[in-house]
Amino acid sequence: MNVTGMFADFSVAPVRGDAALSMMRLSLFDWAACGIAGRDEPVARIVRHMVLAEGGAGEAGLIGGGAAPARGAALANGTASHALDYDDTHFGHIGHPSVAVIPAALAIAQKTGADGARFVQACLVGAELSVRVGMWLGRAHYQLGFHQTGTAGAFGATAAAGRLLGLDAGAMAHALGLCTTRASGLKSQFGTMGKPYNAGIAATNGVECAILASAGFVSNAEGLQAPQGFGDTHAGQGDPTALDGLGKGWRLETVSHKFHACCHGIHATLEALATLDADAARVESVEITVHPRWLTVCNIATPRTGLEAKFSYRLCAAMALSGHDTGALRSYSDAACNDPGLVALRDRVRVSTDETLPETAARVSVKAGERLETCHDLDAPISPEEQAAKLRAKAAALLARIIHDAPVFGRIQPAGGGLGFTRQ
Repeated sequence: MNVTGMFADFSVAPVRGDAALSMMRLSLFDWAACGIAGRDEPVARIVRHMVLAEGGAGEAGLIGGGAAPARGAALANGTASHALDYDDTHFGHIGHPSVAVIPAALAIAQKTGADGARFVQACLVGAELSVRVGMWLGRAHYQLGFHQTGTAGAFGATAAAGRLLGLDAGAMAHALGLCTTRASGLKSQFGTMGKPYNAGIAATNGVECAILASAGFVSNAEGLQAPQGFGDTHAGQGDPTALDGLGKGWRLETVSHKFHACCHGIHATLEALATLDADAARVESVEITVHPRWLTVCNIATPRTGLEAKFSYRLCAAMALSGHDTGALRSYSDAACNDPGLVALRDRVRVSTDETLPETAARVSVKAGERLETCHDLDAPISPEEQAAKLRAKAAALLARIIHDAPVFGRIQPAGGGLGFTRQ
């Protein structure tokens, strides 16, 4: 079975799936809001300034201003859109599809003059492929320390960029094969600027691999599953079920959007806590139970910075119980990490594990005089209408300051019955 070939065939095939395309549009809207809101984060500014300083043809626009060659634009925009860590997640492989794929697709769409329909289809194909590659690699890849957004995401970015460049299946296979020697990203960067940079790396790797393949670059087109290939060298499990229904069904339809500005692994805990009526002043202890896999992702016991706070069950739980808005970016600060009240409550939180729990779920027990217990699973159904409404509200909150400072952006509202920006 030539896995790379199967992924290449999928990447160039016609797109059918209205529900999946609708979900992709929601993720695109969410990605744009996160990227614009994150444009002035230090990591976004540093990478954007580096790209602009290098010069070159202005093939694609940068979030925050300016234009650059497609590879540089993908790097800068991928980094900026993940700077707040507030973008979508797919739990099929625990990765962020949009921040790797959309910047690559946007850069090539601008470079080639592609229309909106082709752009959205390329985004969908790339996002789907990133999830499928991540599932094929399996949890061992993630547990060893590889960041699926950077690794699997690079293959999705390659597929999206290659589709917009008009690659046939043979050239696409070479692009994906080349990506096996470029894809990278480590979880050890979580809680630092390195994590959003991983998303930028994935996007720019995809653009580079696709452009080279379009020029006739030849690689090992079986690079995913070949001896000493990406799977062999990156703890890939080669899960064949990742290929089930490829081209017929869309895993992206179950993508999860963030409504708290922290690691998605903490969201089930925060949703559970929101259902409890607990007085923070009376809390004696808090027990959070999650799947053990999350302990290597978002269990920083004593966070020191705002970035680390986003990866701390204990501090996020203390913030939620104390009435801090966990959906607000300002809540995750160095000051919060050192607030005496939050620190005292944080130290009453204990995180334990249960392998029988889904990765999308959490159980919470709070002792505050009486014992309060609840659970939440992020896989609980949510209607498209409710999801769209939540994303509108999230985008409005994210961009309120920017829109106030720069009225030319207009205000956010449904445009033409969909999600969009309108100039006012």
